[in-house]
Amino acid sequence: MLTKKQLDLLDFIHKRVQRDGVPPSFDEMKEALDLRSKSGIHRLITALEERGFIRRLAHRARAIEIVKLPETLGGEPGFTPRVINGDRPDSTPASAMPVEAVQAVELPVMGRIAAGVPIEAIAHVSHNVAVPNAMLSGKGEHYALEVKGDSMIEAGINNGDVVIIRETSVADNGDIVVALVEDQEATLKRFYRRGNAIALEAANPAYETRVLPEDKVKVQGRLVGLIRTY
Repeated sequence: MLTKKQLDLLDFIHKRVQRDGVPPSFDEMKEALDLRSKSGIHRLITALEERGFIRRLAHRARAIEIVKLPETLGGEPGFTPRVINGDRPDSTPASAMPVEAVQAVELPVMGRIAAGVPIEAIAHVSHNVAVPNAMLSGKGEHYALEVKGDSMIEAGINNGDVVIIRETSVADNGDIVVALVEDQEATLKRFYRRGNAIALEAANPAYETRVLPEDKVKVQGRLVGLIRTY
């Protein structure tokens, strides 16, 4: 049986993975559970891992995989985690998914996106990648990008990962987006609106938050999934 804090943390991680395709950072977990320090989060994470609800992936910062959910969170026998998560709930067992949900679609990989110092704007399709339909949000066009850099490592996004992006020109505060800066540079960052300015925030304390006039930043898409090759 889980304590209330353990259950609250598991629910928060599950919902964020569904929304963003990656787990939240420890700072976000601490804020969500209103804890004073990250040591409390470490204890809760360890307890969830010992009870078999999550798995921490070795040598990967903030890489947490949900293994199962309790019935109170919609868990069912045979729950299987997915590597990529979009807006589709995880609680539906594979046997209940419609045939079209498990079919793969080819998405264009539009070159590299900087998770660090911005690089030149995405210019062309380099190749395609197969992505299951169930891993997409189901709304709008999607494309893929290869991540270069480590500025989003605390959001579980590592150098060399392939991110799945849904095309959109709008974003909510806290969304991980592809941002085009001054029509020249593309970068993957968390989006925050600050009055008439846009803050592009890294998930790595080694990188400073960039604050730019809103007319200098164009949202090109929002993160909905992640593919990692070991």
